[in-house]
Amino acid sequence: MTNPEIIEALELTARLLELHGADSFKIRAYSGAAFNLDKLTNQQIAGLSFGDLVAIQGVGKGVAGKILELVEKGSIKETDELLESTPPGVLEMFRIKGIGPKKIALLWHEAGIETIAGLEVACENGSVAKLKGFGEGTQQKILDSLAFLRSQKGKLRMNQAETLSQLVQDVLEQNFERVEVAGEMRRKTETVETLRFLIAADSPVAVQKVLADIKVLHQNVKSSTPFVWRGKAFDQDILVEIISVSPAKIENELFIRSSAEGHLAQPAAEGGTLLKIASAEAVTTEEEIYTKAGLPYIIPEMREGHGEFAWAEKHTPADLVTWDDLKGILHNHSTYSDGNNSLEEMATFCRDLGFEYLGIADHSQTAAYANGLRPDKVRQQHAEIDQLNARFAAENPEKPFKILKGIESDILGDGMLDYADDVLATFDYVVASVHSNLTMSLEKATERLLTAIANPYTTILGHPTGRLLLSRDGYPIDYRAIIDACAQHNVIMEINASPWRLDMDWRWIGYCLEKGVKLSINPDAHSTQGYYDMHYGVAVARKGGLTKEMTFNALSLTEMERYLAEKKP
Repeated sequence: MTNPEIIEALELTARLLELHGADSFKIRAYSGAAFNLDKLTNQQIAGLSFGDLVAIQGVGKGVAGKILELVEKGSIKETDELLESTPPGVLEMFRIKGIGPKKIALLWHEAGIETIAGLEVACENGSVAKLKGFGEGTQQKILDSLAFLRSQKGKLRMNQAETLSQLVQDVLEQNFERVEVAGEMRRKTETVETLRFLIAADSPVAVQKVLADIKVLHQNVKSSTPFVWRGKAFDQDILVEIISVSPAKIENELFIRSSAEGHLAQPAAEGGTLLKIASAEAVTTEEEIYTKAGLPYIIPEMREGHGEFAWAEKHTPADLVTWDDLKGILHNHSTYSDGNNSLEEMATFCRDLGFEYLGIADHSQTAAYANGLRPDKVRQQHAEIDQLNARFAAENPEKPFKILKGIESDILGDGMLDYADDVLATFDYVVASVHSNLTMSLEKATERLLTAIANPYTTILGHPTGRLLLSRDGYPIDYRAIIDACAQHNVIMEINASPWRLDMDWRWIGYCLEKGVKLSINPDAHSTQGYYDMHYGVAVARKGGLTKEMTFNALSLTEMERYLAEKKP
């Protein structure tokens, strides 16, 4: 079993125990063990002995025994018994933002609600608001969360879709000579609701026969046609489409099946649309379609019908940012706050990836839940950074790697940053982010961010809407006002590259470019492996038309240090 699987099982057990009113010490034993085990970076929990487990801070003998049981048998008997005694609909309620196990227990035991549908009805008729500890505010939050979850059903985040898509592609390539990934995956959308593949074949009937014998594919016969197989793959709840295409016209179909309707509706220079031209005679490359239409070539990621041709009047695909253009990694966390790797490990791994600098930006003091840094801890971290930088300079005097002293400062309720000015002045840069009081009106959220942007110590505005894709909608903001303020105060906008966030929304990158606001592609990494999330950030950055020139962390170390020095109050 993997570490995440073991940790998830412990967290689930803790939630179930709380749901069933178990002893609080027992609940904390499971949740505390899960929290501490999540910090392990170089050890596989499944390979640890009983003695090794109890030697880990926060892991008691009882939980250590349960972990060994889980590894050996694949489950924990106590957890299985709790699951058996919990209605499936009550378990589904764990997905609802804003209510924890205690509130779910009240809904179940006091109101007799055992299904999501029943919960929605009870909210709509006002009975939930009458329960102790709820009220109309919580009732409305539940309704909003249920509506959001319903709208996201059958979708995957980019990273999940990428994994599943590769699995399906591998299976198809074992059976067919040419397989192409199309649709949302090729356009790099932040969430995906259909995985679409093209198979070059002269006989659609033969394709259907082969697909019928692939065990991991489960066809929906009613929605399929002789040319289009529809169904599920690997038991995942997302639609899969496999389309049989004539080899002679696969480039045409790949273009059509990878473009949004708005892009296909683009008028051609001499009449008709891109769709009409792409549907005509066969081409050997997608570029030919644009040439025939008298239009500039647009990369697949940008084919959304969202201003890409206006963008192309000033830019070419060669202008777009790439992974190789990035010179440093900003907004990262270490074990000083809630990261899984030490400062030295984060820095060394970053250097070994070929980057010139690492910006460490651990959580600030108000973020107690994430071990936020109090001023004394800030001074301790800065001393270690100075030591590591001296070592890096000695190891490679001609081109030393460097750690930049940053912080992810909470934006407090009134828009102020989380430290006094004398502490803020000790950082090379500040990422300002909202982590608390997320339920805000558009006016309140916008004013809160505007106040933070106006602070002279703010360098980067982090994950501007606080959204968690497929899990939590972001708070509403006036994007134009926020971007205008960033332009006025010389503040960078973040593209948070975590596939959970991909925030800010790529649709506003064009307005940033128009206003001269640079963007920073930041992984928000809590481990060394988190650096690779920048691939997702680069994907949505390119989708929105971000150029290398307007990418903040495409600056070299020398350029970055000069910029930060000039930016300081």
